[in-house]
Amino acid sequence: MPIHAQDLEALLRQSFPDAKIAVEGDDGVHMSAMVIDESFRGKNRVQQQRAVYAALKGKMDGNSAELHALALTTKAPD
Repeated sequence: MPIHAQDLEALLRQSFPDAKIAVEGDDGVHMSAMVIDESFRGKNRVQQQRAVYAALKGKMDGNSAELHALALTTKAPD
């Protein structure tokens, strides 16, 4: 079952409540997300992206994944 942009944003918001989050994509399978959060300060890009994938709570794992591809941009606020 595909995931909708607003559902993906709500899921990310649970882990990053104060973040600036923008989710795009209309097919529910291939999407992009930008997450800008203070918790990323001092972390490298891999650490930031791992935190986001952890927040997805398995939505991209395995053959029954709801989300197939996610283009991800992460950073700390300027």
